Amino acid sequence: MEQNAANRNLKEILLSDMTFPLLVAIACAAIFAGTHMYIMHGMGAFNEIFVVQMLDQGLNGGDFAAAAGFATGFLVARVLEGPLVGLLDIGGSLMTGVGIGIPAVLLASGINGPIESFPLALLTGGVIGLIIGGVIIIVRKLMPQGISASGTGVMMGAGNSTGRFLGPLIILSAIQYSIPAGIGAFVGAAIFYKLDRHIAGGAILGAMLIAGIAQMFV
Repeated sequence: MEQNAANRNLKEILLSDMTFPLLVAIACAAIFAGTHMYIMHGMGAFNEIFVVQMLDQGLNGGDFAAAAGFATGFLVARVLEGPLVGLLDIGGSLMTGVGIGIPAVLLASGINGPIESFPLALLTGGVIGLIIGGVIIIVRKLMPQGISASGTGVMMGAGNSTGRFLGPLIILSAIQYSIPAGIGAFVGAAIFYKLDRHIAGGAILGAMLIAGIAQMFV
């Protein structure tokens, strides 16, 4: 009896409105820290290639207008959309907006601390996530009855259809890296395609496997 009561209390806590901002804060902390890793060490960004390229243009030329405008616009649109449709698109709002847009705005403003310091990047991302999650919950609460998506809760992870084009890019990158990696990526992608799975995963696994075996005999 006590166990059932404890389980119910835990479920109520996990499904409460306060939990969502905490989850968004954790995600944003990781994403913002990933951008720090990319800028300082050349790897770690949680974004699509073309979005990171916008940030690279700012880092190389000093003009962050493209990255700031495009990514921040995505963030605002997705945050406003979330309470209406019951979905928070992590790719558009957090990965693009928090991972690229906000860092671009900070760098353009000459504020480099949150970007250059890993602990400060985690803290900054966490605070941003709390604000985003809180705004979404507040807007959802203020919505008149019947306007939100059939009363659904806010869910995370709407997905992005552009991921289907990542497989060929991985194969081309593997071929440029080495012939064994390219062969492995092609074979892995073909197998996953035959199994009706995303070819990107097969290309990555195939490239890692064949290239790893080839390195053992070099």
